[in-house]
Amino acid sequence: MKKYIYILLSLLMFSCEDVIDVDLNTAEPKLVIDASINWFKNTAGNQQEIKLTLSAPYFDEEVPPATGAEVRVIKSSDDVFEFIEEGTTGIYKNNVFIPQINETYDLEIIYEGEVYTATETLKSVVDIDYVEQNNDGGFSGEETELKAFYTDPADEENYYFFEFISDIPDIPSLEVYDDEFTNGNQIFGFYTEEELETGDQVTIRNYGVSERFYEFMFILLQQNSEEGGGPFETQPATVRGNCINETNPDNFPLGYFRLSEVSELIYTVE
Repeated sequence: MKKYIYILLSLLMFSCEDVIDVDLNTAEPKLVIDASINWFKNTAGNQQEIKLTLSAPYFDEEVPPATGAEVRVIKSSDDVFEFIEEGTTGIYKNNVFIPQINETYDLEIIYEGEVYTATETLKSVVDIDYVEQNNDGGFSGEETELKAFYTDPADEENYYFFEFISDIPDIPSLEVYDDEFTNGNQIFGFYTEEELETGDQVTIRNYGVSERFYEFMFILLQQNSEEGGGPFETQPATVRGNCINETNPDNFPLGYFRLSEVSELIYTVE
């Protein structure tokens, strides 16, 4: 018996030294559109940027920028805002953007001879009223819980996208909410983290979003919750946003065009 155990352990130790090459299927890179127009309350909202990248193989450490594109956002009143690339970064900027609540905007991108478009409305959001802290939260009873309260407007449909940013973890915590069962009431966005300590700062942002973006992000977050990853992990299935390829529909882009008013509060953990 001892002899058999020794042979088994030897095989296991040697097998650990073998290098396994995983041959993954590759596909033509797709355009990834990060077009989030954010109008923070009490700011002019004139400085905006749109980021274009390309999808890359799974094990690639760098995300290639999509350079040389023509990018513009068109207001329904025919105001045209040109976004100019900063060097060859794939980041396109505009410093004279005019945000207007409930206004409709069209995104137009021309990249490598193909035209990509999307249409969205800039949605308003209420202020964050206050933050409530509980130091005995979570399943372990040792997590710090934060509830960011806001008062939902009555007699209208509202959709919210919450972002909680801290140094722990590196990836923000994202949540979406609707007011189907809470219309007109004071409700809250929820965040919990075991490693938060007194004096740590958490940036809390509440974005007003459209119903379509709410549904898009709900599916995205639900998929990653089931897979045990975050919203920026590889997706089990492709989640299509609101951007389309007018020239070649089969070569659809990834990402989303969103316009939001934003309420921001920086909270210091007690």
